[in-house]
Amino acid sequence: MSGPVRTRGHRPSVGIALALISSACFAISGVLARAMIDSGWSAGATVTVRIAVGAAVLAIPGFLAFRDRQPLLPPPVPPQSAARSWWVLIAYGLLAVAGCQLAYFYAVTYLQVGVALLIEYTAPVAVLVWMWLRHAQRPTRVTVFGAALAIAGLALVLDLTGEVSISVVGVLWALAAMVGAAAYFVISADERTGLPPLALAAGGLVIGAITLAAAGLVGALPMTASTSQVRIGDLSLPWWAPLLMLGVVSAAMAYAFGIAAGRVLGARVMSFVALSEVLFAVLFAWLALDELPAPIQLLGGLLIVAGVVFVRLGEAP
Repeated sequence: MSGPVRTRGHRPSVGIALALISSACFAISGVLARAMIDSGWSAGATVTVRIAVGAAVLAIPGFLAFRDRQPLLPPPVPPQSAARSWWVLIAYGLLAVAGCQLAYFYAVTYLQVGVALLIEYTAPVAVLVWMWLRHAQRPTRVTVFGAALAIAGLALVLDLTGEVSISVVGVLWALAAMVGAAAYFVISADERTGLPPLALAAGGLVIGAITLAAAGLVGALPMTASTSQVRIGDLSLPWWAPLLMLGVVSAAMAYAFGIAAGRVLGARVMSFVALSEVLFAVLFAWLALDELPAPIQLLGGLLIVAGVVFVRLGEAP
């Protein structure tokens, strides 16, 4: 994968706004998915339908974005460049969409959810290391300090208290999810493939949906569905309503806005802004399920915000 090429003419504030919207869209999946699972759906079936609906929503816009972009490419397009675009698209679908989702699903079967999340969300640190080793983009001391603050804040938000059971197998699955998340940040920020954000998001979701469906067909991903009413707090909804929200909001919108944010901010800054997903998840759980955040989680949120600020300062030209 090549390094990110940042879109010119956009202010960083625009990129941060896009990244926050993406994080909020991703975060709402926690409340919706839990409600689906409580109503009789398996996690595998829920995430597969979520990705498939997102792929269906973005299929036509993604195709049109790709078609309209073609005249902007310098003719003729070198065959190796076109081939590389397809390989990047496949890598995005397998790693950033299907692989990340599947690995996290297995991680939480061996580990506490908080532990699995903490391991997966070390992805921004992996992005820093990747950009340093692969592209010689050495992080500044301010960036490293911001990274440390953000990871410490993440640990507080997840509120890892009490005895924590550690499984080697679970840790390996969580690390695989972390690799998928890191791939999402790096590929999303790379413009050199010639793929517009909508085209990359649509293609990745299609490949991810096919991969997850195949995993279900061979039994690697348990698939169970139900037509029972789904309860979210005091609301009772038909089974298809949360699934539609999962697909449209937490898949189609989340990936499309995330890729657009990466093109403006670059992989390193975008990956740390994405830590706000955990904060949004806590907020949505509070609003929908009346699960109040603890004071230690609020402190962790402040550290994450401070960490993102320092990372941004460290990355400023």
